[in-house]
Amino acid sequence: MQSFSSSLLLSSFLLLPSPLSAAPKTTVSIVGDQFHINGQPTYASRTWKGQKIEGLMMNSRMVQATFDDLNPETISRWTYADTGKWDPERNVREFLAAMPIWRAHGLLSIGVNFQGGSPEGYSSKQPWINNAYRADGTLLPDYAARMKRVIDFADDLGMVVVLGYFYFGQDQRLTDEAAVIRAVDETTRWVLAHGWRNVLIEVNNECNVRYDHAILQPARVHELIDRVKALKSASGYRLLVSTSYGGNTIPMENVVRSSDFLLLHGNGVSDPKRIAEMVQLTRKVAGYTTKPIFFNEDDHFNFEVPVNNFTAALGEYCGWGYFDFRMKGEGFDEGYQSIPANWGISSPRKAGFFRLLAEITGSTPTSK
Repeated sequence: MQSFSSSLLLSSFLLLPSPLSAAPKTTVSIVGDQFHINGQPTYASRTWKGQKIEGLMMNSRMVQATFDDLNPETISRWTYADTGKWDPERNVREFLAAMPIWRAHGLLSIGVNFQGGSPEGYSSKQPWINNAYRADGTLLPDYAARMKRVIDFADDLGMVVVLGYFYFGQDQRLTDEAAVIRAVDETTRWVLAHGWRNVLIEVNNECNVRYDHAILQPARVHELIDRVKALKSASGYRLLVSTSYGGNTIPMENVVRSSDFLLLHGNGVSDPKRIAEMVQLTRKVAGYTTKPIFFNEDDHFNFEVPVNNFTAALGEYCGWGYFDFRMKGEGFDEGYQSIPANWGISSPRKAGFFRLLAEITGSTPTSK
């Protein structure tokens, strides 16, 4: 029988990239308040209704790409209707199949997370175990392997991955602060070792919402941002990094100073004027210097009307991200955060977002 230490050593070996790994195809960078991909601003030269789109990051929250449930008491909640079983391999396979369709509609970025998000949309308790880390903070090979497939394919498609490390409701599964730090270091080194240049880091989703570990909370989360920034590849490359806050919250000064870009959430904001105001206020936070801002989570839609949260963000030169979950009574085709997920453009709500996204970005998809 293998000892625990030898098993851990083998797991760490399996996480290392192959020496024959292909060179990255997609490189994301920041120039002023713009995102660039492969040296060119996103949506180069594009305007929409007089609004500059060039340099913005249009995205969608797709955090369940690597979802699994390691709790045998809750795994039955996520069964597929046609098989009566949950299958993490099917989930990631169907996720990958949908990615080219999203890209054809102008989506340049997807938000994924090693601890996922609530498969119920919003949850007061999270008994399931969707967690890519052991209690000591080391990365589980199965989760890493699924995430590698997502990042590799995004690289092939010219897409950016906003990779989240932690999610409230799951962070308590790491034993202590030392485990959190180990998880940050190991995951960052894992990304750097693979040579990916299409990854942005979101240390944790909504740092001001119910985190157990103080270092993941607002007053100290900049310590982890700075830690990610300090780690470099052999060639001297480092990852671009930030964190996010709950809906309708303006980032604090410590995060504004440390972050390479700033993330906002529109949850709870039903008035598009407030979306615009949030961007304005963020640019006035002490320590702000010119850098990109984008919403990477907003559960408001109304895509058919002229002024909605999406268009209000654009009016302040700010990217926007779609967040959709299956609401009570809705069927399998709704919601990207709900498990099991239909990763296609399978509902009127999803179609509304992608239709407006294609119009705004000047994309001409050939399929839905």
